[in-house]
Amino acid sequence: MADGLFGHPFRRFLWSPPVFRERWSGSTALMDWLESPTAHIFKFNVPGFRKEEIKVQIEEGNILQIKGEGGKEEANGKDIVWHVAERGTAGKSLPEFSREIELPDNVKVDQIKAQVENGVLTILVPKDATPKPSRVRNINITSKL
Repeated sequence: MADGLFGHPFRRFLWSPPVFRERWSGSTALMDWLESPTAHIFKFNVPGFRKEEIKVQIEEGNILQIKGEGGKEEANGKDIVWHVAERGTAGKSLPEFSREIELPDNVKVDQIKAQVENGVLTILVPKDATPKPSRVRNINITSKL
């Protein structure tokens, strides 16, 4: 079981608390995580968010952090009465969201690309084809320390 379950990117969900850390304020930034032979592809629903309102960054420990803060939408005119405000609070900012995902070890964090199109944020995280040195190290056993 050297590279079986323990080398799988989802091992964290089985052996430790999930690494998806989220702060929600009513946003529906739902996520898909796909993997191709050359990259990890993340897709987030971010309807109503412009690229200037979304921040994507890498923190220490290969943590991919995505934050969104909606802009203001105000009614034009003083005589406007809000009857329903389901897309955000009347005259206030759209919901905010923040998600953090621990990336696998075999990625090129310096080559990550992101784009927003039609309410979908797509983040392409290329894989590193260079094999990483094994983290397993054999320890010699002796009769005396």
